[in-house]
Amino acid sequence: MESIQKNSVLTSLAVLLNHHRLEIIEANRADIDAFPDMDDAMRDRLKVDDIKIEGMIRSLEEVAAQSDPEGKTIYEFTREDRLHIVNRTVPFGTLLIIYESRPDVTIEAAATAFKAGNRILLKGGKEAFQTNTFLTLLWQQALTDNEADKSRVEYLSLTHEETQKLIRENSRKVDLIIPRGGERLIRFVQENASVPVIISGRGNNFLYVESNVDFDMATGLILNGKKRISVCNAIDKVIIDKKLPGLQEKISSLVTILLDKGIEVWGNSGIAGLSEKVKEENNAATLCEEYLAPKLYLTLADDITEAIQIINHYSGGHSAVIVTNNRSKAEQFMQQVDCAAVYHNASSRFTDGGQFGVGAEIAISTQKLHFRGPLGAQELVTNKWFVYGEGQIRE
Repeated sequence: MESIQKNSVLTSLAVLLNHHRLEIIEANRADIDAFPDMDDAMRDRLKVDDIKIEGMIRSLEEVAAQSDPEGKTIYEFTREDRLHIVNRTVPFGTLLIIYESRPDVTIEAAATAFKAGNRILLKGGKEAFQTNTFLTLLWQQALTDNEADKSRVEYLSLTHEETQKLIRENSRKVDLIIPRGGERLIRFVQENASVPVIISGRGNNFLYVESNVDFDMATGLILNGKKRISVCNAIDKVIIDKKLPGLQEKISSLVTILLDKGIEVWGNSGIAGLSEKVKEENNAATLCEEYLAPKLYLTLADDITEAIQIINHYSGGHSAVIVTNNRSKAEQFMQQVDCAAVYHNASSRFTDGGQFGVGAEIAISTQKLHFRGPLGAQELVTNKWFVYGEGQIRE
């Protein structure tokens, strides 16, 4: 598909989203009403309102404005015998995106993969069925209006068992699977898929407060990290340097502020001994958890080396933050922490394709191959060698 046609589809879809706002919100309300017992984190992921629709529209416009990822020359070489060798970007082919709760994935992730020239199969969760199917109808209307094949974006209405069978048997000839959901879903796909998988990993992000720090800044970054509890770029754990001046007073202040914001504060015995308002939890297993709840865990570290060790052992490999006035320690932290995105004096909430300038994202990869961090359209291609000859043979 030519770039102009792909971009026309995306801009047409943006117009359709704007024209059908009420129907989208009504379909979403029906989904929410069908699951009255869902927790706050799921409700936040599932809900679609005018703000989220605006975000979808903006993402489509940004992706349409990007350069085409297809057909870019990576490497070119002409041998002495005039054999011409070119390495170019090409689409993966057919992508299966399996996701839970978030209807905006139906627009933003699919748009990212579509821009890169891929065919997209969408399998959302049952809790967002009506919203997802309506958004897919808009996709297919945009494709039809621009004389493109409707099968380029397709929604799969499959049961849990049928989805598992598809993953095992690959009856749709999928080239790449991107699971976006809980650990159980990701583990099943990893263990049963016969094609490459890009893991959109969990959050469980850490923030380290170094001893030479603007503590007001640190407090602001921690609060911002818990502003939304349902997102994978939220902060769940805070490590505080034991050498922080006024340690007890500052921890007490931080705990009070967090509690006033409705955030539960847990910590090990070292933290609980400094503030009676902290709920004590000494089981290290909690350091592995992604909370997706108004909950924060505090712990202490002797120094930056121990903080880095804790993060590399327990975090989800998504994002990590150091708050410090010491640039050399910030650089040490950012080089040695094994996460897709590392921050010095900034909120982890920026780990997002739109915030990073790559437009809509299909996932935030926490693995090191094929790419790491927010995956935009430019990362959803592979490569292929094109060799042009005039009858050359190899002796």
